[in-house]
Formats: sequence, C-alpha cells, structure tokens
Amino acid sequence: MDRRLAEWKLDIERIWSAAAPDYHEAACLADDIARLSEETMLRQAATQALPILRSATDYSADRGIRDAARRRLGVIREALHTLTTPQFGKRENGAKSLTPEECYRQTLGLPLGRSLSRAEIHRAYKHVAKRAHPDAGGSARAFQEISAARDALIRQR
Repeated sequence: MDRRLAEWKLDIERIWSAAAPDYHEAACLADDIARLSEETMLRQAATQALPILRSATDYSADRGIRDAARRRLGVIREALHTLTTPQFGKRENGAKSLTPEECYRQTLGLPLGRSLSRAEIHRAYKHVAKRAHPDAGGSARAFQEISAARDALIRQR
C-alpha cells in the first residue's frame, strides 16, 4: 500500500471518528487528495467533496450542509478503504482466464506455447497418471480429469 494513501486513510478516520468533525481540516485533506492522488476514483471523490466541505467550515453553516459534508467525507473514506484493502481471490489487472486447451496442458504438465505430438501427450499422461491413479494412492476424480485432458488434447491435434 502506498504510504501516502495510508496517511490519508489515518487522517480521514481520525476526522470521521471525532464527535464534531473539523471540516476545515477535512477540506484541507480533500484538497491535498484532489491535487496529489494518482487514483482517479479517489481524486474525483475528493474534488466533488471540496465545495461542500468548504461550505461546512463556516460557523454559520446549517445542519443540512454539515450533514452533506459528512456524507461526502464518507465517500472519500469509502474510496480510500477500497484502495487500501487487499482484494483476496481477485485477478490482477491484465490477467486472463485460461482456455480449455491451456487447462488441459497444465493438467498434464505440458508447455503452453508450442504444438505437441501425440507421443508427447501420451508420455505426459503416463507420467502424471502413475501418481494420480487410484491404485497408486491418487483419487478417481483426478485420474478421470487427467484422462479427459489427454483425450481432449489428442482430439484437438
């Protein structure tokens, strides 16, 4: 996580958790985020929040303006939370899903980038099947998947 994002997150949490948020400090923080953030979503949230946060700094601001400022502060907080929370189980940007043929090749431990002969497919199948066969301590399901991968690759050839 970027150090700057972590600092902004701490600052926004401190302002958010206060009994009476300091909207002047929140406006300064939103201004920094709007100018310095490299994340488009966060920069837009801060830019859109700036006018209402600046309006809420005035002591004569009514309750409606302060409530709106708190909601906008919450939007910035959510954006920071989204950017700093690890996303487990999600693919990185640019990662693609495998085609069925690539899955079959991986199952048999075969290379992805070149054409294969029938003998290469059969050798790889034999090598993997020795460990995956139910009589050798493997599971019937794994052995069936290996057999299906071999059959599909030979058919595609």
